[in-house]
Amino acid sequence: MPIFKAIYKKLSKKWHPQAITVGAPVEMDELCKHIARMSTVSIPDAKAAIEALGIVMGDLMNAGRSVHVDGLGTFYYTCVSNGQGVDAEEKVNANQITGTRVRFVPESSRKGNTITRALISDDLVWTNIKTVSALDGTGSDATTPGGSDGNDDGQGTFG
Repeated sequence: MPIFKAIYKKLSKKWHPQAITVGAPVEMDELCKHIARMSTVSIPDAKAAIEALGIVMGDLMNAGRSVHVDGLGTFYYTCVSNGQGVDAEEKVNANQITGTRVRFVPESSRKGNTITRALISDDLVWTNIKTVSALDGTGSDATTPGGSDGNDDGQGTFG
């Protein structure tokens, strides 16, 4: 169940839901155990394949390619040139690039007028963190303005 919390956004002066993650990230060992349980590969084989995938994807993207993984999505590079603009097209060069990002677009399919993403379940149900924390005794009070992590990018963590 994906979880959200209420955050107050100063710009709109309104409360909004913000997706959060709970606990520690799923690490490679746990991921490989899940893959091994639902496939014919062993845990070490799953780990070797995932590690190789990261290396191969990096090599291919370094060569200027995007990488599409069936059932997962497409990965590609973008570059950032914050404050490094120039006045003429012919003056643009690689020295203006101040950062590189890996972008990901989840796999999608179309059924009539509906587009679905591979990583988003059809029976997805969002749960308020207050409901979860009330049940497990962790309790959190996010009812006061400014109760966000100060980051209005729609991402947050909890735990």
